[in-house]
Amino acid sequence: MLSSHLRTITRRVVLRTAAIARPAVTKTAIKSVPVAYRTYATNEKQVAYTVDKFPGYVRNDNFKKLTEQDVDFFKTIVGDNGLIYNNEDDLFAFNTDWMHKFRGKSQLVLKPKTTQQVSDIMRYCNEQKLAVVPQGGNTGLVGGSVPVFDEVVLSLQGLNKIRGFDSVSGILTADAGCVLEVLDNWLGEKGYMMPLDLGAKGSCHIGGNIATNAGGLRLLRYGSLHGTVLGLEVVLPDGTILDNMSTLRKDNTGYDLKQLFIGSEGTIGIITGVSILTPHRSKAVNVALLGLNSFEDVQKAFKQSRVELSEILSAFEFWDKNALHMFKKHATPKDVMENEYPFYVLIETSGSNKDHDDEKLTTYLENMMEDGVAEDGVVAQDETQIRALWSLREGFTEALGKEPAVYKYDISMPVPKLYDCVEDMRQHLRDGGVFGNTDSPVTDVVAYGHVGDGNLHLNIAASRLDSKVSALIEPYLFEWVANHQGSISAEHGLGVAKNEFLGYSKSPVMIKMMKTMKNMLDPNGIMNPYKVNDRHFDDSTFLPTNNLENK
Repeated sequence: MLSSHLRTITRRVVLRTAAIARPAVTKTAIKSVPVAYRTYATNEKQVAYTVDKFPGYVRNDNFKKLTEQDVDFFKTIVGDNGLIYNNEDDLFAFNTDWMHKFRGKSQLVLKPKTTQQVSDIMRYCNEQKLAVVPQGGNTGLVGGSVPVFDEVVLSLQGLNKIRGFDSVSGILTADAGCVLEVLDNWLGEKGYMMPLDLGAKGSCHIGGNIATNAGGLRLLRYGSLHGTVLGLEVVLPDGTILDNMSTLRKDNTGYDLKQLFIGSEGTIGIITGVSILTPHRSKAVNVALLGLNSFEDVQKAFKQSRVELSEILSAFEFWDKNALHMFKKHATPKDVMENEYPFYVLIETSGSNKDHDDEKLTTYLENMMEDGVAEDGVVAQDETQIRALWSLREGFTEALGKEPAVYKYDISMPVPKLYDCVEDMRQHLRDGGVFGNTDSPVTDVVAYGHVGDGNLHLNIAASRLDSKVSALIEPYLFEWVANHQGSISAEHGLGVAKNEFLGYSKSPVMIKMMKTMKNMLDPNGIMNPYKVNDRHFDDSTFLPTNNLENK
């Protein structure tokens, strides 16, 4: 006989197939989730300059300061309409990240439209020792795509052409400035899809995704960009064009040079072209949402999903009730479950046989309920409802952006430790006297992430920026991550925010090798300076100041 919990999910889970007998209870079907984010006007003068917030940075005197003669030369390459010069209002969007946390002082933005123009620009900048910041969609969270001082911004917006597509192999070649969602929609018309999906897909560029080795929501199914990127076209700091636009899946001739630029954050070259393997768009997609009582149950649900859903499992996301509260605070969603639970998991399956996938998912959900792992669950019945469920997961970042202040961290660690990190941080902030009282600067600690790859997005919301809060978070969090064999940056890179903490994730030998490669490819240090492992800093900058256990 079925348990009462199982009968509950039998009533609520309404699958889109007649082959599986389920009472069609319309009132429990997921409705679309209308989102009306509150908007706030941003006063440009209120966005502090990066150098004021990070006083340890000093401009490299080896870099030339921009002159009118330099601007005139760039006009011969991109034309009068291909640049923005000395116009603070127009420059603001390029000088500032979308979270308004970092701000540079660049007086010039260049907008080339071809790889050759990028090459000509870089050759001149290298000769003149003009520092350059490559910029894609500018959707990063660590300040990696905006200047620190007066570096020239080289925007890839103009390199936005699809170069070719092989419908037999599924290999796409495109300019680096193509927007991820545009590529995905274009491929969708041909029965294919991009192998990564991000909350910022409507703005981010594929070149920027590769430069930061973005993981995204479906890495569990399709793997990382280190595996799906087949070739790259890169302009080196001296203007040399490295044409490695291979469309071969097998090429075992020498060093795999493209891997150097995946995750390099624009510090050793500018990605201008991409060759990437794209999977077939699944004919049958299901999305389910479960409510659970503990993170231990989240782990049990994930472990069993690998067994029961195996080849059709494409995403397994989690968030806590704090994340849901944050979303509801800044949006007006309809509740998709009658009760609230400490944890939620969003499960996506993608396959080619609808009946087969529906049956596997139904069996899995029933087992989760019968075993007491999940307390409640719903399954989307159509594309609108699928988007509604995904809007919850994808809406957390934007909702948090509406808070007066938020400290955002993108970290990775073994899955069993993911929520220990959250709970320890909450207690650490309470012990520090900045969380838990009505007048505390920290208002909430919110967690969500990708269970499949151990990636946690830890967000500390606050009523104001507070130096005491910052001092309590860092380096405590990075020490905690290092002690548990994790990484201080899972997806977004180091940029400015995590530059000085590189030693928590990389050994001195690794850092030395990285510096050697940087100095070899960019001897003048002009590429995205003051980021990642900039040689302008002393080696000690990148090493932990505290002893770490189990490092």
